[in-house]
Amino acid sequence: MKASRIAATAAVAGATVLALSSPALAHVSVQPEGEAAKGGYAVLGFKVPNERDNASTTKLEINFPADHPLASVMPQPVEGWDIQVTKSKLAEPLEMHGKKINEAVTKVTWTAKGGGIGPGFFQKFPVSVGTLPEDADELVFKALQTYSNKEVVRWIEVPQKGQEEPDHPAPVLALSAATGDHHGASGDAKASGSDSASAEKASAQTSASSDEGDSGGTDTTARVLGVVGIVIGVAGVAYGVLAGRRRTTA
Repeated sequence: MKASRIAATAAVAGATVLALSSPALAHVSVQPEGEAAKGGYAVLGFKVPNERDNASTTKLEINFPADHPLASVMPQPVEGWDIQVTKSKLAEPLEMHGKKINEAVTKVTWTAKGGGIGPGFFQKFPVSVGTLPEDADELVFKALQTYSNKEVVRWIEVPQKGQEEPDHPAPVLALSAATGDHHGASGDAKASGSDSASAEKASAQTSASSDEGDSGGTDTTARVLGVVGIVIGVAGVAYGVLAGRRRTTA
């Protein structure tokens, strides 16, 4: 009886934890590939999980921050989705590569051509952006998620430090410190250079080992052939002695 009560209590507690944690795990979020450094470029991935059991996600709208407009926004094609890029005129022109830009992307909309994101699945929507602002620590991208049953979930609430996460938090991109070349080189790229040098060193070591191995292999082959020759010689002598004995006996 006690065991069944404990089991029932544990089940209720587990269900409560899942119920409380699900909204936090299922909201639209944004993550960079590598780093998103101030003053540089980055590829951002907007992750959209489907929260509903009886409907699919058929549309996603990402609003770009108006207080920090981005001069370059290029979405990557996503199979099964149409992409619409909306631009607006800027109150103050931006300068990029020595040229003044009077308009910037304010919204990107993805619309499913077919079934969209079904229950139990998620989809990533990659976008290349730049240059990232140098006077901000984070960027807020307000998102609207539309389902096949016409329901619209507005992920637009800005999380506040020291407070609990809101029910519908907006995707927030944390910006890292500016890099020396202002190109937003990610840690993966830096590691790639290190890996390249290590690979060259390893290749040189492998080549040297291979040469040594070839030399060692030649010596070993000579030794083996010498031993085989000795064995054949001994066998020949033994055969001669045996044949002599047989003749004598006869």
